[in-house]
Amino acid sequence: MSESVINRIVGGPSGAGHRITFQRLDGTSSMTLTELHLAAERLARGLRASGIEEGDRIGILMPNCPEWVLLDLAAIRLKAVTCGFEPGKFAGDQALADRYRLAMLVTDRSEVARLIDVGEEAASDWPAPVYRPDDVTTIKFTSGSTGEPKGLAATAGSIDSSINAVQEMFAHGDGDNLFIFLPLSLLQQRYWIYSALCFGHDVTVSTYEAAFPSLRRASATVVMGVPAFYENARRHIEGRAARAGGLAPAARELFGDRIRYLWTGSAPARRSMLRFFTEAGMPIYEGYGLNETCIVAKNHPGAHREGSVGQVLPGKKVLLDADGLISVYSDHPVNTRYEYAAPGESERVFAPDGTVRTGDIGYIDEDGFLFIRGRADDMVALENGRNVFVRPLEEFLAGTPAIDQCVVLAHDSSNLAAVVSPADDPPDEEAIHARVAEANASFSPDERIGRVVIAPEPFSVDNGMLTAQFKPRRRRIAERFLLRLEAARDGI
Repeated sequence: MSESVINRIVGGPSGAGHRITFQRLDGTSSMTLTELHLAAERLARGLRASGIEEGDRIGILMPNCPEWVLLDLAAIRLKAVTCGFEPGKFAGDQALADRYRLAMLVTDRSEVARLIDVGEEAASDWPAPVYRPDDVTTIKFTSGSTGEPKGLAATAGSIDSSINAVQEMFAHGDGDNLFIFLPLSLLQQRYWIYSALCFGHDVTVSTYEAAFPSLRRASATVVMGVPAFYENARRHIEGRAARAGGLAPAARELFGDRIRYLWTGSAPARRSMLRFFTEAGMPIYEGYGLNETCIVAKNHPGAHREGSVGQVLPGKKVLLDADGLISVYSDHPVNTRYEYAAPGESERVFAPDGTVRTGDIGYIDEDGFLFIRGRADDMVALENGRNVFVRPLEEFLAGTPAIDQCVVLAHDSSNLAAVVSPADDPPDEEAIHARVAEANASFSPDERIGRVVIAPEPFSVDNGMLTAQFKPRRRRIAERFLLRLEAARDGI
């Protein structure tokens, strides 16, 4: 069995000279991984002196910053449990602390500095903890489309299994610098910091707002991003291509000239986007996973098939029912239930052994590559008995520069409708309707779009139309635009 990543990083970073850098719009800071470990050790002593004990929950409600990482690592040193809350989505008040039984809620970076100062004077004569595979390190929160986020306590074994499998595929090490920018409240973003401490490489932590200005300065070899980020990057590159002398030089202007590969997942990626970056000299590898499963499958060098999300990782099994509905069994499950959810929700998703009913539909080819056809919820049943998967339609519609994203849904039991997030302000309505007409001419009669509504502003996290991982909130979008769809006339 591979060494436990979590136990390994408690003892200190691997190798010397590797750094963690934080790039935000208000400045840049950097420290060696050795300095990071020592600061986290002092913070752990300060937390312990303030009364934090093994099993206590530490809430973190801050944007990406050094203090976020230090709190997370200090909690691991204490065998405390972190609860990462995304700013803007949660209020940092007593009600939050009470709801999630927090021993401490940290919302101010200066509070971390104070605790580090306390740790300078505190005793450090307690042994390093040893994590068993089923020990919980953090509670992560799903980005569900409605209601309060569900809490999911993640085990050390699930983290170890995922990071070790990724390391086997990509061999991150000396010379690498992994660039991350999504919120650290999303557990997978912390994987790459754990990887740096365990396997010895650099890591740069940014924010989504600062990602593009920071990329070239970061001199990254690997960028961890969601499809929406790369679609935006593609538009930047295409806009610069003529001046830069081609797509490849324009891509290097944006990303820097050290890129080894690009990582994407968390939402479906368009084949045209994946092909664009590969042809621009930056191979991009799509994968598949959920909060409830960690990483399930991943394309990687030497095992890559276009259109698939890769081969299934060691320690995972993908189970398909007669309709192609995917369930995932893990040797080390994230957990077997939600920590916070409506009654019956855990039983709906988790089998007693932790097997997860994903709600996705797909198939595995003869070489073991997993293909995702779409969500079961994305399948629209028409009154003629036909079932329509809307994902291919949505990808086709978004294949024009005028459309950023779109959601196709059933207007009634016999007709489809599209809600379009425009790429331009004001929207290019002529181009949008032309693309819908092209779709209607290309797809089957059952897939014809009868009504179109153009959103008054692009879908975003701020307006509630996208999740934190920039996936459309389909149900919320349908509810928001129901009246406009009812008022729209048939035809385009």
